[in-house]
Amino acid sequence: SKKNNKSSSKPQIINEITFSQEKRIDTFNSELNRVLGGGLVVGSVVLVGGEPGIGKSTLLLQVALNCKGKKILYVSGEESLQQIKLRADRVEGENNECFILTETNIQSIFEHCDGLKPDIIIIDSIQTITTQDIESSAGSISQIRECAGELQRYAKTTSTAVFLVGHITKDGSIAGPKLLEHIVDTVLQFEG
Repeated sequence: SKKNNKSSSKPQIINEITFSQEKRIDTFNSELNRVLGGGLVVGSVVLVGGEPGIGKSTLLLQVALNCKGKKILYVSGEESLQQIKLRADRVEGENNECFILTETNIQSIFEHCDGLKPDIIIIDSIQTITTQDIESSAGSISQIRECAGELQRYAKTTSTAVFLVGHITKDGSIAGPKLLEHIVDTVLQFEG
């Protein structure tokens, strides 16, 4: 039995394609808005890379706490709820729709997203996330590539903005050599 490969899309003449102004979310951080070209684009995936301890998680928690009127799902595969709360108490901001989830399984994360319907998902970090479709361990090239690809598809189909935290490896690349740069829309590199 052959699969039905019919596409739901059809070719359009370029001059007849219309679009509204690209929707952007104010991160309430002027410098971050500036490097993102005026804010976080709805449905985009942004990789935030840098060495461990440089401030990636703190910056994104600050964004999560300051994006009032937006529902945020902050997924941590590295820290406990209590550790995140301690850090949240140190940074400014308060968002009653900032949800924290400690989870590493991508399928479970998507189940929570289906119920919560967040505007922004923060994954801290992509190296800790796994999919049951791949048999290798967390942080392996195949796991990182597959999970990032699934998050990219989710972002595009649901118009959800996604931040991925990616730690710099010993050779100076983010989560492996050029591994995620072609999957994401934007790469922000933190340097000390």
